[in-house]
Amino acid sequence: MCGIAGYFKLNSNTLPDEQLIGRMVNIMRHRGPDEFGVYLDDNCVLGHARLSIIDLTSGSQPLCNEDGSLWIVYNGEVYNYIELREELKTAGHHFRTQSDTEVIVHAWEQWGRDCLDRFNGQFAFAIYDRNKRSLFVARDRLGIRPVFYTVHDGRFVFASEIKGIFCDPSIQPCLDYKGLDEIFTWWTTTPPRTAFERISELPAGSFLQIKEEQIESGRWWDMSFPTEFDRSRSSDSWAEELHELLVDAVRLRLRADVPVGAYLSGGLDSSATTALIRQFTDNRVETFSIAFQDKAYDESGYQREMADYLGTNHHQVSCTYQDIATNFPHVIRHAERPILRTAPTPLYMLSELVRGNNFKVVLTGEGADEIFGGYDLFKETLVRKFWSRQPDSEWRPLLLRKLYPTLPLSPGRARFYLETFYKAGLSESDAWLFSHQPRINTTVKLKDYFTDEAKQRIGDHDSLEAFGRDLPDQFQDWHHLLRAQFLEAKSLLSGYLLSSQGDRVSAANSVEGRYPFLDHRVVELGSRIPPWLKIRGLNEKAILKRAMKKELPPRIVERVKQPYMAPDSNSFFCEDPPAYVEEMLSEECLARTGLFKPEAVAKLRTKCARLSHAHLSFKDNMSFIGILSTQLLVQQFIDQSEKPTALEQNEFSVRYDYRSGVADSGRQNPGERHLPR
Repeated sequence: MCGIAGYFKLNSNTLPDEQLIGRMVNIMRHRGPDEFGVYLDDNCVLGHARLSIIDLTSGSQPLCNEDGSLWIVYNGEVYNYIELREELKTAGHHFRTQSDTEVIVHAWEQWGRDCLDRFNGQFAFAIYDRNKRSLFVARDRLGIRPVFYTVHDGRFVFASEIKGIFCDPSIQPCLDYKGLDEIFTWWTTTPPRTAFERISELPAGSFLQIKEEQIESGRWWDMSFPTEFDRSRSSDSWAEELHELLVDAVRLRLRADVPVGAYLSGGLDSSATTALIRQFTDNRVETFSIAFQDKAYDESGYQREMADYLGTNHHQVSCTYQDIATNFPHVIRHAERPILRTAPTPLYMLSELVRGNNFKVVLTGEGADEIFGGYDLFKETLVRKFWSRQPDSEWRPLLLRKLYPTLPLSPGRARFYLETFYKAGLSESDAWLFSHQPRINTTVKLKDYFTDEAKQRIGDHDSLEAFGRDLPDQFQDWHHLLRAQFLEAKSLLSGYLLSSQGDRVSAANSVEGRYPFLDHRVVELGSRIPPWLKIRGLNEKAILKRAMKKELPPRIVERVKQPYMAPDSNSFFCEDPPAYVEEMLSEECLARTGLFKPEAVAKLRTKCARLSHAHLSFKDNMSFIGILSTQLLVQQFIDQSEKPTALEQNEFSVRYDYRSGVADSGRQNPGERHLPR
């Protein structure tokens, strides 16, 4: 985990500004507080904020190859760097450090763009070629690590976070109304669009090649599924291969020169990860979890049971309504976009707990639900598909009870579910959006709060069409469960779970999350596993449970999944709510922002204050959080944008200055570590 930033001259006549790169690095110092570095020449500036995890003494960045022709800034990890380094040594490359950063530079020299296919990891990096005057920027397969960019005033500008780009005073923050419409449809924007005009996000599995004034973009990896499966292969065979890969994925993700901990939620995924860690250490695993004051969300009993079973040294942070309300503005500052749920906030607190215990790295269970069919949405898709084919089946009410075993469904309420939720789109069961239509039908209702002015700014932008235009040609040939998995991975995984609820809230406290289930080998194996082995009957993640049955107690393996959620609107109507809630939702503030109807928001506030979470609809909860988070975003980035100070020269651990007319003793030997002049 680090922060990277830089700018590259396209057709600008202005010289690089060291003060600007100092501000860009400084505003992202939470991502990497251990070291700061900078490279400058007449055409390119690179900045780096380092969270030192591998090769603590000589892995400083920016880093170059032997002759100083290639320079890199890099955020993330390439876990198989040891094996790649040996391969590159055999090919004649020489190394000065033990870092994975240097492996990337030499891999680029050896294989060019094809080096990406060899990397097992999570990364975003930029490589500058001084001789060719070109810049190459790439992002990992699933978008675990972020990178944003813009082209402005003859320069290509990039950073790990949008706030880094806004350090340039000539780039003014402006809300992208079309991006807001996409968030209020999908929970996220469709890359390269972001919540801000003229700011782009490099999509997962993509690259940019910039040379002279030309910018080439492309995708180097994408999720895919077969259209036919091997029906002769047994589930035990699949489970055994999956187990072996997960063991190796965990082994690689334990590579670090600092201690590594784990999140332990009490569910299958984090329990599996923690259980596998034990195979590689004689020490007690340090685990971390959240306990909620509201028992409707609390899983601390399961967490303690699993911690005792695995013998971990367990740490827990308690989360109250007040905690969520207090920390919510910090989460929005780091998310850099509106969010529709408060769930990232307790995870922000959890990363604080991790850092407070002197840990920089944790392994977590993210990705298992998307890859192996763990969400209710996937089971709902199968049920709705069955109902579309069997409209008069007597199994319909029985399936409903099996799908929601913990939900009290009276006959009247069951009919309500059938008539509203499950009938949605049944006549269009082959439509590309079929699996996600019920969720979208709920989310788009949030747009009822938009003012006429906001709707005019959105214009005829179609957020569904914008997402659907990049679907693979073979998408409609896939099994309906696999189509649902693809849509979920393309929307919520990289756009929300790995960003607002992942990288952004962990990096905020200088913590790196690592995800064994998102090892590309595990993802690609999961794509090949037949859909009927992922969900058997309505038993989610059946193949993963089979793979882990020898590692975990039956009570955890067979436990009914409890989705991770946090108290939403009720958190902001506690006994002593923060003053910002009243300020952000006041008629004056809403009118000034011009996004939401003040009268409608006032009615929503009254409703949320009166009713408990058990009696509020998903629409009301998401509307309240979406409106409040959008108002906070506007306040923090547009009304009162940050004015960070620049780092001083003596704050850079490494500084390389090759600008014309600037004397620098390091020019003769760019491979050496240069200390500040």
